[in-house]
Amino acid sequence: MTDHGATARSLYDQLNTGDLDGFGDLLADDFVEYEVTPGLEPTKAGVMEFFRMQRAAFPDMRMDVEDVVASGAKVVVRARYTGTHRGEFMGMPATGKSVDVQLIDIFRVGDDGLVHEHWGVLDALAMMQQLGAVPAGPPAT
Repeated sequence: MTDHGATARSLYDQLNTGDLDGFGDLLADDFVEYEVTPGLEPTKAGVMEFFRMQRAAFPDMRMDVEDVVASGAKVVVRARYTGTHRGEFMGMPATGKSVDVQLIDIFRVGDDGLVHEHWGVLDALAMMQQLGAVPAGPPAT
């Protein structure tokens, strides 16, 4: 039986080392992305393009796994996304600013050991605030 939690961790390991081909090898050909990214297809090819864009914008990008919960075919990961904005990102020129945001990913891993589906939520508001694209609100009282 495949260790689905280890499969999920491998996704992040491949991304962190910049091995996008190795990352792609873990995705099934029929992969479906449910975290909508405007302008990209919700497919394996679309996700590969997304991470090429991420690497270009944040060359030191890391996604550090903090929790993994596996149940049946589903794996939930809580991770921290960090990086320095050194290239264009969603039409925004490089700022040189660092980001540090939380994300939650859910994967469905098939009996073949490959990821077939992904749902995810990244704290995009915090990222945009850290990049200076959106003003930060007042501190909580």
